[in-house]
Amino acid sequence: MAARLFYIDDSGAESTGYVVYGWAEIDIARWSAALRCLLDFRKKLYADTGIPADYELHATSFIPGRGAPSTRATWNQHKRNRRRVAQDALAVIASMPGTRVGAVWRHTKEKGRAYYDQRAAVYEALLVDLDDQLGAAGDHGIIVMDGDGSDLTYQREHRKLKLATRHIVEDPWFIGSHNSQPVQAADLLAYTAYQVVQRHPGKGYMWDWWSRHLPAAQATRRI
Repeated sequence: MAARLFYIDDSGAESTGYVVYGWAEIDIARWSAALRCLLDFRKKLYADTGIPADYELHATSFIPGRGAPSTRATWNQHKRNRRRVAQDALAVIASMPGTRVGAVWRHTKEKGRAYYDQRAAVYEALLVDLDDQLGAAGDHGIIVMDGDGSDLTYQREHRKLKLATRHIVEDPWFIGSHNSQPVQAADLLAYTAYQVVQRHPGKGYMWDWWSRHLPAAQATRRI
């Protein structure tokens, strides 16, 4: 019997109709080694680019060019620098010991409250799928997400699982992404998976990032 941590984040937008969840699944026994990869990456990133290790790499802001992540003004002026960092980060995630990554998505024409109902439905389907996988392996898992827990959607979905047979332990654990490198990794996975499935013409440079940098990943899967 083993235990696994699932760092999960969402992406997508009502305006495009996409709902996406990306995750990094880490064997708890390998958690320290996996985290060490991320910390070493941030240390090298600071030396190479001037981006402090405690700067939050929030993909929706960082990759398109918002903010000034580096202490070097000239570095911040070129979007291609950010794209290289994001791709390097994906390669590091792919190399983390005991780690698997994946993403699921759905496209809907629903708007307003109905769109957010679809988001909950996609999460429910993902949760059931992960719980079934854990059950088949005789393992247990804990889900960690960005946020403060004020959105009760995820808690409600966890409590729908049958206690007698569930293998996802507890409600999701929430932590602010600025305080967690693995949560930031999940954010990057979710955002880039969104670009893979949405295929916005202006972001074509990201369309092949998963196939190039995460070759062992589960393909982004419609759910």
